[in-house]
Amino acid sequence: MKKKLIFLLTLISVFIIPLNLEAAPRVSAHAAILMDSKTGEIIFSKNAEELRQPASTTKILTALLTIERCNDFERVVTISNNCAATGEASINLRTGEHITIGELLHGALLKSGNDACVALAEAIAPSEEEFVGLMNMKAKSLGALNSNFCNTNGLPCKNHLTTAYDLAVIARYAMKNQVFSEIVKKKNYTLHWSDSPRVKSLKNTNKLLWLYPYTTGVKTGTTDKAGKCLVASGKNEEREMIVVVLNSPDRYGDAQRMLEYGLKGEYLCKETMLLNSN
Repeated sequence: MKKKLIFLLTLISVFIIPLNLEAAPRVSAHAAILMDSKTGEIIFSKNAEELRQPASTTKILTALLTIERCNDFERVVTISNNCAATGEASINLRTGEHITIGELLHGALLKSGNDACVALAEAIAPSEEEFVGLMNMKAKSLGALNSNFCNTNGLPCKNHLTTAYDLAVIARYAMKNQVFSEIVKKKNYTLHWSDSPRVKSLKNTNKLLWLYPYTTGVKTGTTDKAGKCLVASGKNEEREMIVVVLNSPDRYGDAQRMLEYGLKGEYLCKETMLLNSN
């Protein structure tokens, strides 16, 4: 009897306790994914293929496409009426003023300026509509096959849809671009206009940069339809991770728990235990 008891206690210590310690992260988001940035491996997912509106996480693709198609970030852009009239979140661009593409990228990625995105599109393509066509082509080329973008900034549109998986694929690629990754990790930035003494202090909308020390980016998004969304990245000496949470009541908590799970390699411990138990 004593030997049987010892055997049972051994089983509990080897299997039950570690499995509790290495449990998958608690995620409140309607859709989420955790991806290894180096390998593309999916470590955790929840409704990751479900079509959802992405809100301003759209701007990741807008900025990426701009960066890849622009040879001079000091090129000055003239703000159009169409751009200045763009609603919701903005960096308060005014018709006829001048600002560089580099400044507009900061305005789009840090302050989430919808007007900055329109200005970038008009600077790169003959029209915003044609730029959106290029966005969809780029998404497909990266393997984000279920996405359809209708605008550059994520303003509500019935058919403006993507998935947590597709956003992770796009963000993983974007973070390998040095210009993009350098911008999204900044907490603050002072915006300057080319023909005016006017300046604007920007604070990154991604609060995870302050909350979790291993955060390296990427972009928030919020609308009534999409809910609170976040694409985040994190890095330590051993690993790099991409996280996407869509329609989350606790986007920063969800993202931090998922990043910790990935960066600490807890999923590897769990996989090893499952292999050993087989």
